[in-house]
Amino acid sequence: MRNGTLQLSALPPLSLYVHLPWCLKKCPYCDFNSHEVSSEMPEQRYIDALIADLDASLPLIWGRMVHSIFIGGGTPSLFSPRAIDRLLGDIRARLKLAPDCEITLEANPGTFEKDRFRAFRSAGVTRLSIGVQSFDDAHLKVLGRVHDRAQAIAAVEEAAQAFDTFNLDIMYALPGQTIENLEADMRQALALNPPHISIYHLTIEPNTYFAKFPPAIPEDDTAYAMLDRITEMTAVAGLARYEVSAYAKPGHKCFHNVNYWQFGDYLGIGAGAHSKLSFAHRVVRQVRYREPKLYMDKALQGSAVTQDTEVSRADLPFEFMLNALRLKEGFRLQDFSEKTGLPITAIQQGLQEAETKGLIERDFVRVKPTERGFDFLNDLQSLFL
Repeated sequence: MRNGTLQLSALPPLSLYVHLPWCLKKCPYCDFNSHEVSSEMPEQRYIDALIADLDASLPLIWGRMVHSIFIGGGTPSLFSPRAIDRLLGDIRARLKLAPDCEITLEANPGTFEKDRFRAFRSAGVTRLSIGVQSFDDAHLKVLGRVHDRAQAIAAVEEAAQAFDTFNLDIMYALPGQTIENLEADMRQALALNPPHISIYHLTIEPNTYFAKFPPAIPEDDTAYAMLDRITEMTAVAGLARYEVSAYAKPGHKCFHNVNYWQFGDYLGIGAGAHSKLSFAHRVVRQVRYREPKLYMDKALQGSAVTQDTEVSRADLPFEFMLNALRLKEGFRLQDFSEKTGLPITAIQQGLQEAETKGLIERDFVRVKPTERGFDFLNDLQSLFL
């Protein structure tokens, strides 16, 4: 409660992110904090560390309701249902969860076993996010995935039976991919009747295998044409594009991700996890230790946080706009002031320029990107730097 530079009238919704860092094999495009399992996973010790991390963080979020939990990785579905059950039970004992709290677990088809998904559901998970990436065996091989087309289809079918809602992760603009390949992928994905699809352009990230040995990926014009086809095909199947990379049927948007994009708060626990937390007079960001063993040691000593910084007034407008402009519906002007503690004049010049360039439309209540703004999102966001 010490003095700060802001005056927030209310705190935004709060989510919890839990990072489980192990996977069977590091994919060549992946820049997430993930580590190949070299021996037996220290499942119980890691959960002990997560709960110690949470205990140390409780004073920062005391009394606040948690609206969603996202268990990401790595490959969280490598953890046993019993371990996930224990994790969620320990979280429930410490936090006040909303009655409709969305609890998502990332799962990969390569870790799929019959009845495992149902066991996750019994443990309290309400939504699976399945990292399919492609239904083409040749493309899966290039991407370094440990599953094949048949395993992907079986995993999605099982998820559809075990869960009321789930998400498919698909990638496009893959090495050697044609528009016809992409259409075949989308036809197969939509045939499984998913209520939500997240679709990502393959990007070559620094410090990845693909950065050292870059594959030939489709030209930008071809990638744009692929995205247009994705948007057309999902619309016919009843999935509306509500965020730059997300398509959902009515009632199946991912609340956890929407909260990120609306500049909500999130506490991140686990190796390398990030947090963004608001207080009456400041917004802070935290980062945990990245290396799993070091993280466990530090968390069990009560000191998992390696960086803890206050977001400056100068940086808040860009941080807000970077997220909010990803949403098809944009944001309410009132939300900007409530979540940053700043007057709307802080972004007035950028809004004027964006409107002149045809990248946004606005009235006295709401600002949202135009079709052109969505297509040139990086250009739009950069106006607020």
